[in-house]
Amino acid sequence: MTVRIAARRALFAGALPAVLFAVWWFTSAGSTDFYLPPLSTILQKFPEVWTADRLMSDVLPSLLRLAAGYLLATVVGIALGLAVGSHRVLRDVLEPVLELFRAIPPPVLVPVIMLFAGIGDTMKIIVVASGCVWPILLNTVEGVRAVDEVLGDTCRSYGITGPTRLWHLVLRSASPQILTGMRQALSIGIILMVISEMFASSNGLGFTIVQFQRSFAIPEMWSGVLLLGLLGFLLSLLFRFAENRALAWYHGLRRAQRES
Repeated sequence: MTVRIAARRALFAGALPAVLFAVWWFTSAGSTDFYLPPLSTILQKFPEVWTADRLMSDVLPSLLRLAAGYLLATVVGIALGLAVGSHRVLRDVLEPVLELFRAIPPPVLVPVIMLFAGIGDTMKIIVVASGCVWPILLNTVEGVRAVDEVLGDTCRSYGITGPTRLWHLVLRSASPQILTGMRQALSIGIILMVISEMFASSNGLGFTIVQFQRSFAIPEMWSGVLLLGLLGFLLSLLFRFAENRALAWYHGLRRAQRES
């Protein structure tokens, strides 16, 4: 039954992209628009452009920056979220400030970050982290606030406090919401990775796409956009797999509650 459900989910997940590609293929076939070439032309350019050397020189650095910024945002978001969610006074003090900074679009901060971080990898990592941290932080706060009070009283009754309580009660109870924030942050991180590489960069996926656009290599530019979409899709699948493994106990509990 589990294999059947997994196969059905995989079919549903791949059905819409397949339909969209088919629509793109047939609607663009025979196109003479310089800026909207046929999908067949884009696919023909794809292996010519994205060779192993270009993947190593442009795509790999982008993924490493994304990973560094995403991990930094995860650590900061969870740590600060645990503190804010656990202490009412701290939440009352920081909430207005957090709402203020959350409302600022991260791309607007790119020129500001460049002033003190330069134009190297540090700037790009900070840009990614500045956008990814908010969904992780806010979901962690809500997850910590939603911890069952009965379980909290039980922990106090048995003398379970400190790091043990934090690990086995708070983080475990808040983990579904934390991972929801991390999933939202992943898509934001991919967007900011590309935006940061469009500013004073010498490599990266965003830099390469802009270079193709500036040199009017339109099919090559579209192949970069297509590659970016494929990377986002693969990263989403990997995250979903890791999430299902990490929250296997949670999903099993929900299935048991539905069946009872």
